[in-house]
Amino acid sequence: MSFDKGISNIKEIAGSDGIHAVEAIQDLHPDIHKYVVQFGFGEIYSRRELDRKQQEMITITSLITLGDTANQLRFHFKAALNVGITPQEIIGIVIHCIPYVGFPRVLNALQIAKEVIDDVDEEK
Repeated sequence: MSFDKGISNIKEIAGSDGIHAVEAIQDLHPDIHKYVVQFGFGEIYSRRELDRKQQEMITITSLITLGDTANQLRFHFKAALNVGITPQEIIGIVIHCIPYVGFPRVLNALQIAKEVIDDVDEEK
């Protein structure tokens, strides 16, 4: 049940690009694929205390804080745009992290955000 709900949530949040991204995890290791889909997206993203925009804002902030999360940031920046967060809000989220995580992580995240935003603009 949670696995199917996870697939459904991924489609809602990130569309077909999201499905392709998690399918790539399947190629790396099927158990990790199952954990990401079933737990991360099936259980955590099914909780309703936060709406999709809030979930993505928190996820993006957490990924920036961790550092070395370029692939996940690409996925979640695109997902954020998909759930209605504007490019300006994404940049605002990134800038808001400066005093907490420092310029190097913010600059890395900003570069990725710009690439994703530009790619999405080109697709339109």
